[in-house]
Amino acid sequence: MKKITEILSDAQKYAMSIRPKVGGFPVLAEVLRQAGVQMNSWSLPSCQSVYLMKEGSVVQQGTPLVTGTHEIARFDRDVLIAALRIDQEGKSTFPEFLQSAWRAGVMGYDVDFSARKVTYYGIRGESYLEEYPAIEL
Repeated sequence: MKKITEILSDAQKYAMSIRPKVGGFPVLAEVLRQAGVQMNSWSLPSCQSVYLMKEGSVVQQGTPLVTGTHEIARFDRDVLIAALRIDQEGKSTFPEFLQSAWRAGVMGYDVDFSARKVTYYGIRGESYLEEYPAIEL
């Protein structure tokens, strides 16, 4: 039986192998959902990602966006939406999207794979919710 870290890693690799350049997030999300991922919580700027799965939870620590002491930008919904659209059009990489979200004042975001919703959060409790479409693999 595979460990949940292997299940997650295998699902991520598979999703990246079939993900289209434009509109690829729903493909990634569906692959993860089918692998048993229920929720995913990202913390910026640390780039820590926690996956709540049916069998347990997994943490992945990415490369932090900043080190040292930094001012946190005010949450700017319009800048965030612009960053999302650029990413959805395939005009940015994931690390570029994370940097853009951070510059828009996003401190973290949660993905609910069953509800197909992503909620982005600012430091003062601001939020922006975006739904994504269901797809068939």
